[in-house]
Amino acid sequence: MTKIIQKENRELYQCEECGFQYAEKEWAERCEALCKEHKSCNIEITAHAIPQEDESKQDVLKPEDIEFLTKLFYGLIGIVSSLTFFLVLYWVLRLDSAITNIVTNTYSTPLYFWPYVVLTLGAIALFGVNISLLVYRWRKFGPPKFKTEAGGGAGTLVGIAASACPVCGSTILSVIGIAGGLAAFPLQGLELKALSFGLMALPIWLTRRDLKKLECGDGTCPVPKDHRFKESDRPWLFALLAVVIALSLVSWNMLKTEPIIAKALSRGIVNPSDNTLYNANTSQTGNKLIDEVTAKVLPEQGFRSKIVFSDSMVKLAQNGVIDREKFLAIYQDRGGLPAELKDVLDRPSQGPLHLTRQNANYYVNLLWPLGLANYMSSNRESPINGKSLFNFASTGGWDLGKEENGGAYFNKFKIVELTLEQEALVTKIAQNAYRPCCNNSTFYQDCNHGSALLGLLQLGAAQGLTEDELYREALAFNSFWFPHNYIQTALYFKAVKNTDWDTVNPRVVVGKDFSSASGWYANVDSEIKKLGLVPQDRSGSNCGV
Repeated sequence: MTKIIQKENRELYQCEECGFQYAEKEWAERCEALCKEHKSCNIEITAHAIPQEDESKQDVLKPEDIEFLTKLFYGLIGIVSSLTFFLVLYWVLRLDSAITNIVTNTYSTPLYFWPYVVLTLGAIALFGVNISLLVYRWRKFGPPKFKTEAGGGAGTLVGIAASACPVCGSTILSVIGIAGGLAAFPLQGLELKALSFGLMALPIWLTRRDLKKLECGDGTCPVPKDHRFKESDRPWLFALLAVVIALSLVSWNMLKTEPIIAKALSRGIVNPSDNTLYNANTSQTGNKLIDEVTAKVLPEQGFRSKIVFSDSMVKLAQNGVIDREKFLAIYQDRGGLPAELKDVLDRPSQGPLHLTRQNANYYVNLLWPLGLANYMSSNRESPINGKSLFNFASTGGWDLGKEENGGAYFNKFKIVELTLEQEALVTKIAQNAYRPCCNNSTFYQDCNHGSALLGLLQLGAAQGLTEDELYREALAFNSFWFPHNYIQTALYFKAVKNTDWDTVNPRVVVGKDFSSASGWYANVDSEIKKLGLVPQDRSGSNCGV
């Protein structure tokens, strides 16, 4: 007579002769009959027996510990998966854009920005849940059958691709042959985000349905294995903890180089739509050292450049890169253009540029379209010259031309003609000159200040300035465009390096260590804060028109 026993919430049948346990009564009876007749059961019968664990190797964990560790085990699997997926998406994004660009370019459109954020984070979380469920199902019932259960995996894979597409803006879209990148979609890629979210959620439903079918109680389903945490899983648990820590550190080290995150860490929470690096109040502060360096960084008489506009602005207007009416309209409420710039769009200007605290922003908007539209053969290798061309702040942000998007003018006109030697010089300096609003070189002109500085270098090189002179010009214009940053940089060189501002090496200061957003916060801002020399009064200077 076979014995019925309870094990793991289900009935099993045990042969009283040899002790083997079976899921079906028929096999237990066969085993018992053979044992009585031959004193042992044959291989065919024992193959259907449920494997028994060696009691000496059974877990010594308490039930409550097993429950907690099981939840922790599967939770860590999900976290590792989500962090890995995040790093993949972020790597794809960095191929042609950055989180800072996405935030500053879309935050002012909340119906795009917030759905984008929610759907992206949701897809990352759902990916982790999918992987955790897959491991749970595998440990309990074995691997899924791909012929009948491939929908979950396929949904996850398509969801990954759909999620990555609107993150990178163009890279994956171009691979699958969608011309125009996100511009091909009415909602600029939110459709793909929603698709990604849905396709990440679908496998969860399919896996849960699969588990429910496998856990039937009519005896026709496979016998579940012990999927709970066991002593043998301890190495895996520690490995998962180590991977979580490692991935978290890698993610943080990558994210903290984002200008908007570096700025938030330095100054507290900031408005993401404000792509601002604050300007120090340039009036007398009462601090002798600060007033001294301010007078050198931003001299009251301004900076007299060696560069002239010549007929470059006139050519920009003639080619429609600058729409005269649009351009002048934005200054109507500001009292119009300064006297020295009133006719700059109508006739050649032979006077050297005279940069002051009052007119610095006017020069940004005049030099911006020049750097954007002026032809250089090396611009074919520019990082913005790809499927995302129309999505950068430097291109999409320029709406003062005849075309709606400045990307239409990129590298199109020979406004300032350069020899091969001059072009090589501009490219070399641009690749080594940075600005504090972004983390890219001037050659990677992803914002208006990058384009403006590139235009300045092109003018200067065409007019015969040397490499040292061009670096000096770049530093002077950067200083007036970002006074707060360069006043602090001057304080750093004076207080830490004992070097006066007028003797610093311009090519060092405009390099990555001191003029990129991450470099400036790491090397200047942190040191100046330690000395308690940060100017307190600030006003805004942004990357907009």
